[in-house]
Amino acid sequence: MFDKFEAFMSKYLTPIANKMDKQRHLSAVKKAMVAMTPLLIIGSFCLIPEAIPNMIGENNPVSQWILANLDIIYVPFKVGMALMSLYVSAIIAYHLAQSYKLDVPGTLCMAVIAFLMMAVDYTEDGGISTGFLGPKGLFAAMFSSIIAVELYRWCKKKNFTIKMPDSVPDFVSRSFEMIPISVIIVGFFLIIRVVCINGLNTLPPLIFTNLFAPLVGSMDNPFAVTFLQILRCLLFFFGIHPSVLSPITSPISTQFLAENIAAVQAGGQAMHFFAPGPESAFGNFTGTGVTFGLVFWCLLSKSKAQKQIGRVALIPALFGINEPILFGAPIVLNPIFFIPYVICGGIIGTVPYWMMYFGWLKCSTFTPPYVGVFLEGYLTNFDVMSLVANGIQLVLSILVWYPFFKLYEKRELEQENKIKEEKSIFTKEDEALLNDLDLDF
Repeated sequence: MFDKFEAFMSKYLTPIANKMDKQRHLSAVKKAMVAMTPLLIIGSFCLIPEAIPNMIGENNPVSQWILANLDIIYVPFKVGMALMSLYVSAIIAYHLAQSYKLDVPGTLCMAVIAFLMMAVDYTEDGGISTGFLGPKGLFAAMFSSIIAVELYRWCKKKNFTIKMPDSVPDFVSRSFEMIPISVIIVGFFLIIRVVCINGLNTLPPLIFTNLFAPLVGSMDNPFAVTFLQILRCLLFFFGIHPSVLSPITSPISTQFLAENIAAVQAGGQAMHFFAPGPESAFGNFTGTGVTFGLVFWCLLSKSKAQKQIGRVALIPALFGINEPILFGAPIVLNPIFFIPYVICGGIIGTVPYWMMYFGWLKCSTFTPPYVGVFLEGYLTNFDVMSLVANGIQLVLSILVWYPFFKLYEKRELEQENKIKEEKSIFTKEDEALLNDLDLDF
């Protein structure tokens, strides 16, 4: 039965996942979202000082200084996460231009202009509104960058450029070459802007927001998160890294995190639980599939090989890294571990999400770096219940993995004993006699 399922996955799912991972546009989006990680961390750090007066009281010099300088403290957030979509549009264009071997500065410039033409609105006093330059404009940024780069590539392919003599310096030649390309790209996005504003009475980013609203809304749901966790475990079980899903999930989770931070900054409460912080601290607690239970039983195993694997995997697991146990035990393509890893691992990974859903645990406003289990969970929301949630996950993982590990351990011990007997020069009777004599050879 398992062999048929493995053959089915290898035939249909693996090729799809590999194509998604290698697809240049999805790859550029994934790399852009990964590049935003420092901004997420810095933006989240801006909320920590605001929490200090609540912890130590307001009637002291430290709290009074923090409250008096909140505008300065929030500057990194305002120039970081509040302009996230602008940065994403540039990074996507950068990676696409590299993959197509196009002129990177020119392509990047056109992509940013294209996004600004779609996202920027003007205020009555002549200023510009930056509402869609933040997380709300992520989908528009992805669309505009990809289209701008593809238009640039098409123009180059069709030779819609101005060719200068060889005697002209290269940087001057490239500038003139850009003129027809710029006209086409700017004209294309100007038409989109005019149609949206005059015909639909809205800015283009709002159209993308409405188009993707069902997808975005569905992800902020514990059932959807549970399905996503199981899917990630399923992919990893067959040796496919779940990062292939990040071009779809990362823009949504990043948008939710930014909205949580903005809500807390405005004096409200964080409402979205599908965010990068919980994904790492809870969904991947001790690694994808919550595999600490297996590491625990490996450490106590009678099998020398499994005990050694447990020792090697322990420290990485405490920092959410479980590749040593995934490929060392192994979990990957091991039918005995399919149920605890894919099914139970996916469900245990969503226990804290359900706690957030029912209001027992605060939603995330921080994406901490890899600081170790328990502490990472606490830092996502500064809620003591995070420690309780991780504790529940730890106990469940140990309980769930036990029967499956004992089954696997029995098979491993049989193989080890068989190898030992084949290498031994003594018969079973000789071994028994030596044991009785307490002799060691």
